[in-house]
Amino acid sequence: MNRREFVKGTLAVAGAAAMSHFAFATEGGKKMKSIVIYFSHTGENYSVGNITVGNTAKVAKEIAAQTGATTWEIKEKNHYPTQYTPCIEVAKKELQAKARPEFIGEAPDLSDIDTIYLGYPNWWADAPMIVYSFLDKAKIDGKTILPFCTHEGSGLGSTAKKLAAAYPKAKVELKGLALYGHVAQKEPDAVKSAVANWLKQLGK
Repeated sequence: MNRREFVKGTLAVAGAAAMSHFAFATEGGKKMKSIVIYFSHTGENYSVGNITVGNTAKVAKEIAAQTGATTWEIKEKNHYPTQYTPCIEVAKKELQAKARPEFIGEAPDLSDIDTIYLGYPNWWADAPMIVYSFLDKAKIDGKTILPFCTHEGSGLGSTAKKLAAAYPKAKVELKGLALYGHVAQKEPDAVKSAVANWLKQLGK
């Protein structure tokens, strides 16, 4: 390889890496873009104690690492209690009231996005109401939504079905990924393997 070919090859690789922070895949010749959007709770979590990086956040970051997708975290304007019991009590009241707690900032522009990896903890057999707050404001019609959650025994439960019912104009995949919170927090190799297997099942 001469110098010109080497420089050309180097620039091509650099250009490809810098082209976009979104993940690209090909489906029927069409460029597809994806993003990982998630809500994750820090502080006292069941079975893992006080944490500074949420269980769901750990899974979200692994999905982003394996797909190349960018991430966007849903952050509550009024923080949930850091202690476990008060937090789930607030979550229960929000669920019963079908509340729409505010999140910080504006929903990202999803006009060029086809696939959303949507992450959340399973609270009272549903996604936290702040996730619904986000989805109500985001433009998700026609988007494919791939749900993933963390839990301590409930699995995905009916969360995906509830999301599908709430947003019929989106394409919510019912075969989501569910990981125990303590696994997400303490077993990175298990998370990596679970994410890889899930993405393979989805054909991603």
